[in-house]
Amino acid sequence: MKRTLGVCYYPEHWPQDQWADDARRMVDAGLTWVRIGEFGWSRMEPQPGTLTWDWLDQAIDVLGGAGLKIILGTPTATPPRWMLDKYPDMLPVDAEGRPRKFGSRRHYDFSHLPYRDECRRIARLMGQRYGQNPHIAAWQIDNEYDCHDTTLSYSDAAQRGFQDWLAQRYQSTDALNRAWGNVFWSMEYDRFDQIDLPNLTVTEPNPAHVMAFRRYASDQVVAFNRVQADELRRYTVAPLIHNYMGRVTNFDHWKVGADLDIASWDSYPIGFLSDRLEGSASFKQTFLRQGHPDNQAFHHDLYRAVGHGRMWVMEQQPGPVNWAPYNPAPLPGMARLWAWEAFAHGAETVCYFRWRQAPLAQEQMHAGLLRPDSAPAPALAEARQVADEIAALPDVGTATAQAALIFDYESAWAWETQPQGADFDMFRLAFAAYRALRRAGLNIDILPPDTTDLSGYPMVLAPGVMHLSDKLRDALAHFKGIALLGPRTDTKTEELAIPVPLGPDLPGVDATVTLTESIPPTSKVKLQDKGRFRHWFEHVEGKADVHLHTKTGQPAIMGGPHLRYLAGWPDDATFDKIIRAIAAELDLSAHDLPEGLRIRDTATHRFVFNYAPKAQKWGDRMIPAAGVHWETL
Repeated sequence: MKRTLGVCYYPEHWPQDQWADDARRMVDAGLTWVRIGEFGWSRMEPQPGTLTWDWLDQAIDVLGGAGLKIILGTPTATPPRWMLDKYPDMLPVDAEGRPRKFGSRRHYDFSHLPYRDECRRIARLMGQRYGQNPHIAAWQIDNEYDCHDTTLSYSDAAQRGFQDWLAQRYQSTDALNRAWGNVFWSMEYDRFDQIDLPNLTVTEPNPAHVMAFRRYASDQVVAFNRVQADELRRYTVAPLIHNYMGRVTNFDHWKVGADLDIASWDSYPIGFLSDRLEGSASFKQTFLRQGHPDNQAFHHDLYRAVGHGRMWVMEQQPGPVNWAPYNPAPLPGMARLWAWEAFAHGAETVCYFRWRQAPLAQEQMHAGLLRPDSAPAPALAEARQVADEIAALPDVGTATAQAALIFDYESAWAWETQPQGADFDMFRLAFAAYRALRRAGLNIDILPPDTTDLSGYPMVLAPGVMHLSDKLRDALAHFKGIALLGPRTDTKTEELAIPVPLGPDLPGVDATVTLTESIPPTSKVKLQDKGRFRHWFEHVEGKADVHLHTKTGQPAIMGGPHLRYLAGWPDDATFDKIIRAIAAELDLSAHDLPEGLRIRDTATHRFVFNYAPKAQKWGDRMIPAAGVHWETL
């Protein structure tokens, strides 16, 4: 696998006589790719039907002529102002019923079919003009689906679309009423056009109603992406990509990815640490200028799977960002470390965002590889260093993973709809399991909930998967390693109801969850050997073997030799013990990595990353702060 570097560039922001020098400097910095176009609709089509391609033609010629490969973005995340004049009802509406306004970005509703047709049209026009251009080596569709909470819209267009979606799914209101349990609180419907969106209800809406709306909203993202992908494939054989985000679960990325060739994501480690991830004040202070030591790896592994084995980082943080509550600068070396960590997890390309810091508008405080005055910013030298190291290090591929983690977006919606505890969050639970595997030094693959074959993995974890699909249940029935499922796995139906007989229905395992508790931060469930559950605990009964007890004698892990149910949410130290005990049973080599030190094996090399703000020892070698080391396996 050939590794490459790139950068995001906005030629429409800069004088044309500057483009050639920018392109030369990009090549001199060791960059191969440049992404353009994804926000340029008002310059491509300043008035309805008036196409002005000359500037984009020239930018493509200049950048491509310098030897750069171009990722061309469809501009559908930023419809121009005239589009709103044409379709005043295209704006998304928040849960309080307030339309969102023009003047920023992502000001469209996925359910608005006329706007979707406009996106199909601009994708077709771009494909016709540039689909055979030798400089266009990849396409990005739209930009950051769900950024600024735009998947869920409570508009008239969404209501009409939802009603039609329900009619197709359930066929009759009688079937819908039975599936949703609408006899409760007299919520029964006679016609589909009576069904409103599940917002602004007096108290919580029916959770089945909410789940249906979440599925509908996700399907609209899939449909929106698909119309552009279908158009572009008529005119190009270049790969199609979307740039997903970190810790976004509002739509099913697996289903969007089915229509694309590569999954990319936008990696902002320091921004995410302060804005999107839990952690104590001392933990966040330790990693203030480095980011969470496991967050980037989690998303690399997730999006490698979403992308059918192909993953890029489309936007890599090079310096302070502009959007987090606080925006410190990275430690020297982090722009290099983040790039190498992505490559170690299978990234083909890492693109820094952006080439030059903008001196205007919303993102002017977001650092780039150049300062606004075109002088080098600190990350430029690190990018050049990575480019030199890529040339020196032989290409490597991903290695076989010792563990797999099942990740399900519908389960994230379910537990957001019915958390049963103020701090229960599906991403947080899955991330806790992933972190335990990574602290043990294991390679991890993330798998979709309809996985059919687990035979390549000694260890499988399925935390918080609401309902096991028939495909996954069958794969588990034939699994010969050790699978740890739970908590809160297979304990609800697809309609978010409690099944009878009670779950989980694990093949060959006599274990049933009979009662669940959510636990406040002031309390813990103590386990044997000083372990603890936090947030969540389930009372499990049955004849299966008990592999771990609570201090009061209740089952904490219950099951057979291959399938086991985890009845609570372990704290970090307990999760570490559980994972290492399973690894020992499987004769897997597990490590006890110090805080901030992480490893990742490729097919030929072991990479060691030090996220800590001080040097740490690996074997007989000291790895400096923000340092990367690799060695041949």
